[in-house]
Amino acid sequence: QVQLVESGGGLVQAGGSLRLSCAASGRTFSNYAMGWFRQVPGKEREFVARISRSGGITLYSDPVKGRFTISRDNAKNTVYLQMNSLKPEDTAVYYCAATIAVVAVTNKGNYAYWGQGTQVTVSS
Repeated sequence: QVQLVESGGGLVQAGGSLRLSCAASGRTFSNYAMGWFRQVPGKEREFVARISRSGGITLYSDPVKGRFTISRDNAKNTVYLQMNSLKPEDTAVYYCAATIAVVAVTNKGNYAYWGQGTQVTVSS
């Protein structure tokens, strides 16, 4: 089992920044690639970003590319999502997730462990 706890969400004005953190416990953190997803009410949970086990490979969805940065610190068992130039359409609950999958990494079905989510609200 891997337990994930997100933090860092909140209310921010458009154009502002937030940094989300996701602290992991349980099994060896560095064995898992990590992802961030987001969800708004009535919509599917969507892929935001993913980072490989070592941190050397990252992947972003088109809506956040160039504005968000995913990173990890395996010594601290933590993954981060730095969000800059935030837009109202970034408003969502953000979830971190862990996976051992190396294919279809944008597919939420391939992530076995999930955090409880943290709310991000961007005002216009």
